Amino acid sequence: MRTSRKWLSQYMDLSDLSLEELAEKITNAGLEVEAAYPLSSGTNLVIGQVVECEMHPDSDHLHITKVDLGDEIVQIVCGAPNVAEGQKVIVAKPGAKLPGGEIKKGAIRGQESNGMICALFELGVDPHMLSEEQKNGIEILPEDAPVGYTDPLGYLGYDDEILEIGLTPNRSDCQAQFNLAKEVGAILNREVVLPEFDAASDLGDHTRFALSSKTEKCPLFLEKVIGSITIKESPKWMKELLRASGMHSINNVVDISNIVMLETGQPMHFYDIDAIKDQEITVADGFEEEYTALDGITYQLLPEDIVITNQGKPIGIAGIMGGDDSKILETTHGLIIECASFDHVSIRNTTRRLNLATESSLRYQKGIEPMAPFKAIDRAVQLLIEYADATAIEETVQIGEVDGLEKILHCTIEQINDRLGTNFSQEEVMDVFERLDFVPEIEDGVISVVIPSYRTDMEGMADLSEEVIRLIGYDRLPSTLPFMPMTEGKLDEQQRMIRTTENVLSSLGLEQCITYTLISTLKKDNAILSNDEAIELAMPMSEERRWIRTSILPSLLGVVAYNQARKLSSVNVFEISDVEGRCQQRKHLAICLSGPLEMTPWLHEETPADFYTLKGLLETLFDSLGINRARIHFTENKDEGHFHPFRSACIKMGKETLGYMGEIHPKYAKENDVKNVYMAELDLSSLMETKKSKIKFTPISKYPTVTRDLALIVDRELPAENIVQLIEKHGRDQKTKEKIVKEIEIFDVYEGEHVKENEKSIAIRIVFGSDTHTLKDEEINNVFETMLESLKRDLNAQLRG
Repeated sequence: MRTSRKWLSQYMDLSDLSLEELAEKITNAGLEVEAAYPLSSGTNLVIGQVVECEMHPDSDHLHITKVDLGDEIVQIVCGAPNVAEGQKVIVAKPGAKLPGGEIKKGAIRGQESNGMICALFELGVDPHMLSEEQKNGIEILPEDAPVGYTDPLGYLGYDDEILEIGLTPNRSDCQAQFNLAKEVGAILNREVVLPEFDAASDLGDHTRFALSSKTEKCPLFLEKVIGSITIKESPKWMKELLRASGMHSINNVVDISNIVMLETGQPMHFYDIDAIKDQEITVADGFEEEYTALDGITYQLLPEDIVITNQGKPIGIAGIMGGDDSKILETTHGLIIECASFDHVSIRNTTRRLNLATESSLRYQKGIEPMAPFKAIDRAVQLLIEYADATAIEETVQIGEVDGLEKILHCTIEQINDRLGTNFSQEEVMDVFERLDFVPEIEDGVISVVIPSYRTDMEGMADLSEEVIRLIGYDRLPSTLPFMPMTEGKLDEQQRMIRTTENVLSSLGLEQCITYTLISTLKKDNAILSNDEAIELAMPMSEERRWIRTSILPSLLGVVAYNQARKLSSVNVFEISDVEGRCQQRKHLAICLSGPLEMTPWLHEETPADFYTLKGLLETLFDSLGINRARIHFTENKDEGHFHPFRSACIKMGKETLGYMGEIHPKYAKENDVKNVYMAELDLSSLMETKKSKIKFTPISKYPTVTRDLALIVDRELPAENIVQLIEKHGRDQKTKEKIVKEIEIFDVYEGEHVKENEKSIAIRIVFGSDTHTLKDEEINNVFETMLESLKRDLNAQLRG
């Protein structure tokens, strides 16, 4: 937000404050002044007139000039290509201090030079505010410029000082210079006098103008016909204030629309009356076509964009920019004023998509006070009558209403002091509210204030307390030591589980990642293990960050793709993150394996990234979290859009689905630019909520163990897990009831020659042992025979010959 000393001085007396003092007071009250600097600078300047101009004898671009300074005529060597006899110019006399250094007498290629004829950029004026002609040569002054006048910058209106203020999101009201002036007046405790323009637009004859709206995105629209105006140059004060705001002066009518926007914060648009056929305007959306805007660029409209239409054709992108075919020209003799409120989310989306940020769109996005359209149209009519000879004015046409403007808040001195930890008096608090134009009244100790319409940030007692402390001064807060109750620093149960999961996976060779919580629509649609509706942001920073994710894997696959594209052969990563939908928030774990998990090149050994490696990682994690493997089941995975249909599984605990794991589907892998990825996503919240087994210490047995191997022929469709469960079931000694089967390991699965087509051979190693004695062959044989009988009876398993 830019303002200037000259602009603020129109409304209050600032003569006793330096620029630095003014900036400090505004910053201390909560509106940070990010920069404060003069619009131009230079000492010992004077307006002169070139009375002679000749080419330098030793140069093809220098000129020798004689310049009348009023009290003397001096010779100056000038290199500007546009210098000529008869011009009135700005001269820096010897001893002048300019932004580029001090000017001294000297000789240039043998010719005496007593000063410098100046261009505006040499006097510190921002080149962006200058035309190409001004940037390429000296400044040529009007013919009526007084020769010998010692304040040429003041004569041109460049004797101003700029303040750039960083507004916080809740203070969008200060985008309006009138509101900013009231704020500064409250800070400095000075009287603020604003121009009188209330009800200036109430005049007008009957109109036949037709105004309508076909969209809910335009709650208020004001339109007014001005039948006759005169296009001419703007007054000096208006051009100076536009310049201070970083805007160029065009003509009186266009400048009035811009100055009103800056004063009231309300964007408005003027249409050439001849460009609006049948005196009709409709606000609508639903258009999908190309449209050429005021900047001459053609944009593609989409159905969600709000547009201003005439005879069913767009004549402006609402809240952003008008059309090239209805702009104000030098030949314009009448105009139509548009002043409206639009949905700020829609304006932001259109602005971002079209990459078309304007002063209007920025103000709509940040928020405009409800009464701003009425103030703006009143001020515009007043200025058009005064500076554009406006006549043939018709009555204002309005669609929509503004309701519930009056807001009354209540508080007590005790409430404010309790919240702030202060002891402010009633007189101090009432003074703050009066300075803010809150019209305070007190009855039985309760202060009632009426909030002005432009203070949309004021919601309750907390906001009133903030106003009190920032205007009285934060230095009035008492210095106290913070009260900090002693607490034991330790992890809770959920934090311990997360820490354990991180440690286990990291120790197994995986690297932890953190990816964006906000994702694109494509990643949202590819959510894995998502049981909730995704939340869409009202104002996303980009299309890639539109949704809050309900699944981690689509984002983690992006990490794999990024690394594989840079020739990393082994990318094994995991991420733990919250995922959130409309109904609930959960914590998920995602894993991606691509390339060997571990490698020992000189031994030609590696742990490959495959289905069984991923399954082993998950089983190790379950063990570490105290979840018995017997509670976890791997069943058929029906998600064939993301996972390979025959190399994946659904992970269940009882009837509850914990997640999915397996090889990525080739089609989905191609869409994500990845290769050979095995992935999994688990609902960690479910694991956290389940009851865990207590980890018990069991000493290592001091007695020897016995190992026996057996190979079984079983049906090809029989899960090996069923065999393991049956062996464990019969692993106890029938007499002592001690469990003597200590380990069960499947070390080979064979399908092929010597085995029927519908069968497979499974080789199993069983380790027997006791914690109380050395086992005898008889004890082992009894248990072993029982196992074989049960395997044959229950699973139709036969010993392989």
